[in-house]
Amino acid sequence: MTITIIGLGLIGGSFAKDLHDSSSITELIGVDTNEGHAHKAVELGLVDRILHLDAAIEKAQVIVLAVPVNAIDSLLPIILDKIDESQTVVDLGSTKMKLIEHVKDHPNRSRYVAAHPMAGTENSGPGAAIRGLFKDKTVLLCDLGNSAPDACKTALELFHIVGLKFEFMDANQHDRHAAYVSHISHVVAYALSLAVQNEEKAGYAVPRLAGGGFASTVRLAMSSPETWAPIFTQNRENILTAVYAVSEKLEEFKLALESNDEDRLKKLISSANKIRELL
Repeated sequence: MTITIIGLGLIGGSFAKDLHDSSSITELIGVDTNEGHAHKAVELGLVDRILHLDAAIEKAQVIVLAVPVNAIDSLLPIILDKIDESQTVVDLGSTKMKLIEHVKDHPNRSRYVAAHPMAGTENSGPGAAIRGLFKDKTVLLCDLGNSAPDACKTALELFHIVGLKFEFMDANQHDRHAAYVSHISHVVAYALSLAVQNEEKAGYAVPRLAGGGFASTVRLAMSSPETWAPIFTQNRENILTAVYAVSEKLEEFKLALESNDEDRLKKLISSANKIRELL
């Protein structure tokens, strides 16, 4: 099977690394508008060769979109225009409703499988690719009733190769859940980073005093704006709902601190500790 991967950064590159380990994959073709990334991906052995978009689509049985969601939104209908009924298109984007809505009436809609692997790091580019990034993680597959059975089977086979577990839901559920378990974490990390940087500008030695807890909390703030700003805009309403929910809880902590209410603080923390039961 020949696979074309469009976007050779962390997600696309990591996907390629694990696909290389499978005997069922005969060739991996890469596409990237960043020439430096394209050359680096070949140098690192992520893909076998680089082709322009049209040639890469023509030669592949499966086309995987691993670019920012605004780029997926632009490319998806173009790719569906170019494929035939033997080809499958899979996207790995972090939002789903807007993408699916955009192509819902396309004549080749059934060849498209909407997916979101719940895996990643704060790093980007081909050099950030990690073998085993997806192992034992979950891929959320959305609205599969609108995808052809053979296209679904092909996508599931690829996800099995890289070690992903499967969950199925509709696009609306996906975007609502992703806002809480992924997207809001980045909003909070960016906000904390900005607040800490303001402290440092005021002459405090915050970064030099920070321990592991701070580093793990703010790690996501190093994630690329090119990736995350489009996610925030495409899932704006759900993320706003999550922001309001977190803001309410911050207000509860603020009131407890202002009133020096240690018992209330303990109750809030104890309630927060229950997250262990969900994880």
